[in-house]
Amino acid sequence: MTNADWQEFRPRATQLTSSAVIKRLLWNPHWNETLFLVTCAERLISAPSQHSIDEINTRLLRQLTATPRPPAPSQYLYFRLAFWERQGIELTKTIEYVSEGTPIGGAVNDL
Repeated sequence: MTNADWQEFRPRATQLTSSAVIKRLLWNPHWNETLFLVTCAERLISAPSQHSIDEINTRLLRQLTATPRPPAPSQYLYFRLAFWERQGIELTKTIEYVSEGTPIGGAVNDL
Protein backbone atom coordinates (compact mmCIF):
# COMPACT_ATOMS: atom_id res chain seq x y z
CA MET A 1 0.00 0.00 0.00
CA THR A 2 1.19 3.50 -0.77
CA ASN A 3 0.85 6.45 1.61
CA ALA A 4 -2.02 7.74 -0.54
CA ASP A 5 -4.04 4.59 0.25
CA TRP A 6 -4.17 5.35 3.99
CA GLN A 7 -6.85 7.61 5.52
CA GLU A 8 -6.55 9.27 8.89
CA PHE A 9 -9.15 8.09 11.39
CA ARG A 10 -11.04 10.96 13.03
CA PRO A 11 -8.75 13.84 12.10
CA ARG A 12 -8.92 16.74 14.52
CA ALA A 13 -10.66 19.92 13.45
CA THR A 14 -8.34 22.77 12.47
CA GLN A 15 -10.80 25.41 13.75
CA LEU A 16 -13.74 25.37 16.15
CA THR A 17 -16.38 27.96 16.84
CA SER A 18 -16.77 29.16 20.42
CA SER A 19 -20.15 27.41 20.66
CA ALA A 20 -18.57 24.13 19.52
CA VAL A 21 -15.87 24.48 22.20
CA ILE A 22 -18.47 25.04 24.93
CA LYS A 23 -20.57 22.13 23.69
CA ARG A 24 -17.52 19.86 23.70
CA LEU A 25 -16.71 20.87 27.27
CA LEU A 26 -20.13 19.66 28.38
CA TRP A 27 -20.79 16.69 26.13
CA ASN A 28 -18.26 14.85 23.98
CA PRO A 29 -18.65 11.03 23.94
CA HIS A 30 -16.89 10.95 20.56
CA TRP A 31 -13.71 12.29 22.20
CA ASN A 32 -13.96 9.78 25.06
CA GLU A 33 -13.99 6.93 22.54
CA THR A 34 -11.03 8.50 20.73
CA LEU A 35 -9.08 8.60 24.00
CA PHE A 36 -9.91 4.92 24.53
CA LEU A 37 -8.53 4.14 21.06
CA VAL A 38 -5.33 6.02 21.88
CA THR A 39 -4.99 3.86 24.99
CA CYS A 40 -5.54 0.71 22.90
CA ALA A 41 -2.89 1.88 20.42
CA GLU A 42 -0.37 2.58 23.18
CA ARG A 43 -1.08 -0.82 24.75
CA LEU A 44 -0.69 -2.51 21.38
CA ILE A 45 2.84 -1.13 21.11
CA SER A 46 3.93 -1.75 24.71
CA ALA A 47 2.16 -5.09 25.33
CA PRO A 48 0.50 -6.44 22.17
CA SER A 49 -2.83 -8.20 22.69
CA GLN A 50 -5.68 -9.42 20.53
CA HIS A 51 -8.07 -7.38 22.69
CA SER A 52 -6.48 -4.08 21.61
CA ILE A 53 -6.51 -5.16 17.95
CA ASP A 54 -10.18 -6.19 18.19
CA GLU A 55 -11.23 -2.93 19.86
CA ILE A 56 -9.51 -0.83 17.20
CA ASN A 57 -10.92 -2.94 14.36
CA THR A 58 -14.45 -2.78 15.79
CA ARG A 59 -14.47 1.01 15.92
CA LEU A 60 -12.83 1.41 12.52
CA LEU A 61 -15.35 -0.94 10.90
CA ARG A 62 -18.25 0.80 12.64
CA GLN A 63 -17.22 4.19 11.31
CA LEU A 64 -16.39 2.79 7.88
CA THR A 65 -19.92 1.42 7.51
CA ALA A 66 -21.57 4.55 8.95
CA THR A 67 -20.18 6.88 6.29
CA PRO A 68 -20.86 6.28 2.59
CA ARG A 69 -17.68 5.87 0.60
CA PRO A 70 -16.74 4.70 -2.87
CA PRO A 71 -15.92 0.98 -3.09
CA ALA A 72 -12.55 0.16 -1.61
CA PRO A 73 -9.92 -1.43 -3.83
CA SER A 74 -9.49 -4.10 -1.16
CA GLN A 75 -12.14 -6.06 0.72
CA TYR A 76 -9.96 -5.92 3.81
CA LEU A 77 -9.44 -3.27 6.44
CA TYR A 78 -5.88 -2.51 7.51
CA PHE A 79 -4.79 -0.02 10.11
CA ARG A 80 -1.43 1.31 11.07
CA LEU A 81 -0.25 3.19 14.10
CA ALA A 82 1.83 6.26 13.43
CA PHE A 83 3.50 8.10 16.27
CA TRP A 84 4.83 11.64 16.12
CA GLU A 85 7.90 12.69 18.07
CA ARG A 86 9.48 16.11 18.40
CA GLN A 87 13.24 16.12 17.87
CA GLY A 88 14.44 19.65 18.41
CA ILE A 89 12.33 21.79 16.10
CA GLU A 90 11.41 18.93 13.77
CA LEU A 91 8.51 16.49 14.02
CA THR A 92 9.30 12.92 13.08
CA LYS A 93 6.60 10.41 12.16
CA THR A 94 7.28 6.71 12.63
CA ILE A 95 5.01 3.83 11.71
CA GLU A 96 5.13 1.47 14.68
CA TYR A 97 2.49 -1.09 13.71
CA VAL A 98 0.66 -2.30 10.60
CA SER A 99 -2.25 -4.66 11.14
CA GLU A 100 -3.16 -7.78 9.28
CA GLY A 101 -6.20 -7.49 7.02
CA THR A 102 -9.67 -7.79 8.52
CA PRO A 103 -12.46 -8.77 6.08
CA ILE A 104 -14.86 -5.89 5.56
CA GLY A 105 -17.88 -7.70 4.12
CA GLY A 106 -18.97 -10.28 6.71
CA ALA A 107 -17.62 -8.55 9.80
CA VAL A 108 -19.59 -5.37 9.15
CA ASN A 109 -22.97 -7.06 9.50
CA ASP A 110 -22.08 -8.32 12.97
CA LEU A 111 -21.50 -4.82 14.42
